[in-house]
Amino acid sequence: MVTKEWQGTAEGAAHAGRAPAQPVVSDRLDGLFGGLSARKRVIASQLPVSMTILLVVLAAAIFSPETLANNLFLAALLFHVAIAVACIATPWGRLPMGAFAVIPLLDCVAIGFTREAGGPAFSVLSMMLVFPVIWLSAQVRPYMPVLAISGTILGVVVPAALHGSPPAGGSMIRTLILPLVMSVIAVTAHVVATTIRRQRMTLIENEHEMARTLDESVRRQCLLDAVLKAVGVGVWVVDAKGNTVLANRAMRSDPVLADVIGSTGGSGAAGGPGLLMSADRSTPVMLHQLPAARAAAGEAFTDELYWAGPADRQRAYSVSSQSFPPSGGQEGGAVITFVDVTSLINALAAKDNFVATVSHELRTPLTSILGYLELVLDEPGHEEIQEELLVVRRNAGHLLNLVNDLIAVASERVDLSLEETDLARLLAVEVDAALPKAASSGLQLALDAEQPLPGRMDPKRIGQVIQNLLSNAIKYSPDGGLITVTGRRRDAELVCTISDTGSGMTGEEQEQAFTKFFRSARSRETAIPGAGLGLSVSKTIIEGHGGSITLDSEPGVGTTVTFILPAS
Repeated sequence: MVTKEWQGTAEGAAHAGRAPAQPVVSDRLDGLFGGLSARKRVIASQLPVSMTILLVVLAAAIFSPETLANNLFLAALLFHVAIAVACIATPWGRLPMGAFAVIPLLDCVAIGFTREAGGPAFSVLSMMLVFPVIWLSAQVRPYMPVLAISGTILGVVVPAALHGSPPAGGSMIRTLILPLVMSVIAVTAHVVATTIRRQRMTLIENEHEMARTLDESVRRQCLLDAVLKAVGVGVWVVDAKGNTVLANRAMRSDPVLADVIGSTGGSGAAGGPGLLMSADRSTPVMLHQLPAARAAAGEAFTDELYWAGPADRQRAYSVSSQSFPPSGGQEGGAVITFVDVTSLINALAAKDNFVATVSHELRTPLTSILGYLELVLDEPGHEEIQEELLVVRRNAGHLLNLVNDLIAVASERVDLSLEETDLARLLAVEVDAALPKAASSGLQLALDAEQPLPGRMDPKRIGQVIQNLLSNAIKYSPDGGLITVTGRRRDAELVCTISDTGSGMTGEEQEQAFTKFFRSARSRETAIPGAGLGLSVSKTIIEGHGGSITLDSEPGVGTTVTFILPAS
């Protein structure tokens, strides 16, 4: 198992990426030669010829002393000395770039004179032409190999002509073969030098590009490190087996989350049984449902609630996970985030408690008001204010229904009185009741339901659901629209849909449609009345029956709400 804290990664990457390799001898020589001045480079290039001539003089002094008494041989040696002095004394940096070419050309002539003056015993000196030929051919300019070949010809023809040797026999063979061989060497040397130079430039460019890429990678890594250290969100990276790879400071500084990391098992059983609790705060999360195990299995999830810690100090965490595939020879894994939402959960609970308390306190006087209103309406002598009393009763009843909805939403449950009921009859009753309001808005209301649709349900509560959905469809549909109510039996389920051709909802609004007190942007802009409780209460009622409710909508097209109940 590999476990480490998310720190120092940028520095490690920098050191790892910039560790220099041991330079080879050729690189050292190349770097040394490249740092020399123009004069020193010419001297260094001339050094092989000068050293070879010095060795020739030493060999002649030992094995052929009479040769050193030959005036022509001495003159040839003085020619070499003069060339060496010219290399040292000439300010090559002030001359044109190709001016140095005169030195290897003179070397070719001097080598030819030395060979001719030394006689047959020194014919092997022709091999020295390789030095000036390679010197010239290795240059980048394309005419340099031509100069090298010309120098070879001069080194053969000029000394022979001045010496008076007839161009026949061995002399003729040397006159033809030697320049040809040197021509091949010149062309080969130029091609090889050009290829090496081109490859070297490519390597240098690649090295610079790699250096830039590394610098950018280090910069990004430093930025990522800074972000991960600054954010208060716990970030946990696991591999494909659920083992910890990286964890930021927020993850490790939280004692509860540190325990989750510390108890990671090789099978992805991070946290172990009993360390994390589900949303009900009491049910231990099973091994295969732990965040690391789910992430290792490739599952992506968002904002799932987990509780952790001792019972008297439990903390709530919103957990999300996103996997990443293998890349660059590295195995894949997942990034898991832990956001501490304990304060938010407590605030929501306090709000719900407040709403429930206030609602209970309001329901008692409202019930009393409605009771006394019924008594007043039943007593004679109030005929002249009968209409006003009915308005009071209707609004008090509406307010009592709103209070009941608030209580249901706050407690997230409703009291149900289940009995055998025909859903088709309920749909017909509620559609008939909504027809006047739909007609006043210029809407058509159509019912298409199978007969019968028996189920065990609370007729009053299911009627409330149908009322809420029809009310929303009417409020959000333009004049001339169509509202369709359908009821079908599907196997052991009763499926009811209410569709309208209204304004519809965006994707973001659909995600929040069943949230308490949510109002769409259009309802706020057009001042459509409502408290944002209808869908939330309907969801609570339907789920209390063991059913489900869904919403599908498209802006400008309409909305379809479907709820499903168990059939008898």
